[in-house]
Amino acid sequence: MTSATPRPTAGPDRRTVIAAAGAAGLTVALAACGSDDGGSDAVGSGSAGDALAKTADIPEGGGKIFKDKGVVVTQPSAGTYKAFSAKCTHQGCAVGSVADGVIVCPCHNSHFSVADGSVKHGPATAPLPEEKITVAGDEIKLA
Repeated sequence: MTSATPRPTAGPDRRTVIAAAGAAGLTVALAACGSDDGGSDAVGSGSAGDALAKTADIPEGGGKIFKDKGVVVTQPSAGTYKAFSAKCTHQGCAVGSVADGVIVCPCHNSHFSVADGSVKHGPATAPLPEEKITVAGDEIKLA
């Protein structure tokens, strides 16, 4: 009886290994692009009923960012308060400032209107989603 020498099982060829490594690297790179660019804090999500601020804290024509709640509250005109997601619609960075009628994302310089969240300057193409707030007396709360 002759015993056959066991043949090594064929593994993936070199092209398959290189392609898999490239695909894994691309996945990591794309995941990083879609996340916070490292230049800003992560944006949280708001909780209903939390007091955010006093109306006097929100400047007319400007606003205030509440990173821990993931919202930006604006006062586009005297006595009118709006709230929007503080997460830029371009690549998800946290917006960084509010002044002169615009909300600015520091990652790629997108500008959004304090009145309706619409894009005033790209690269963002979608408006900031509106958040629900209530104003009772001098207190602003998430709805």
